[in-house]
Amino acid sequence: MSASTDLRAAPLAPERPAHAPDAAVRLKITEIFRSLQGESDSVGFPTTFVRLTGCPLRCHYCDTAYAFHGGSWQSLGQVLERVEALGTRHVCVTGGEPLAQKGARPLLGALCDLGKRVSLETSGAIGYHDVDPRVVRVVDVKTPGSGEEPRNLYDQLATLTERDQVKFVITDRADYEWSREQVAARGLAARCTVLFSPSADQLPARRLADWILEDNLPVRFQLQLHKLLWGNVPGR
Repeated sequence: MSASTDLRAAPLAPERPAHAPDAAVRLKITEIFRSLQGESDSVGFPTTFVRLTGCPLRCHYCDTAYAFHGGSWQSLGQVLERVEALGTRHVCVTGGEPLAQKGARPLLGALCDLGKRVSLETSGAIGYHDVDPRVVRVVDVKTPGSGEEPRNLYDQLATLTERDQVKFVITDRADYEWSREQVAARGLAARCTVLFSPSADQLPARRLADWILEDNLPVRFQLQLHKLLWGNVPGR
């Protein structure tokens, strides 16, 4: 037999099952828990949260600084097993900044393969244009009041679609006016859902609601439901 015939006749290596997780993918996890989604267009739904450890940003109003460090390494298979055990249709991958870990993209795709409705909460400071298209991208556009506005990747906003969302956490009137200008100048309301949220310790919620109504903005006002129910408690 010729060498080429030998190669054709050689047994093929078995393929991994369609949904078998890549054993090489590992993620540093702060926590995996079930709660009610407190934000976005799926607010109120029972949701499994996968919180990845680490974030390159330091927003002044950050309420998850405990996820900057620590955590434990888990295989992709372990994460998926825990998510399946919690039994919710909705799954939110968050942080920290989840896209800072190279395993985040395989995780998002694997969760979609399981038939979950998957959302990604990202700061927008790391490219998200190539995230699995089945994922709902919730992009937290950093206002000047966050202290991290220069980290925004504005060109990435053009990749958002009607299934995605952008969120502005607003600390004061200057933040509000800046956010209003961004929505108008970039045509965000025509592209995706726009969320305006008050920074809990800096801006009274009613004041932001009044501003939105006065200007008749095409945005969705939101409060953090989980904080109203349980306060700022990790794992809730």
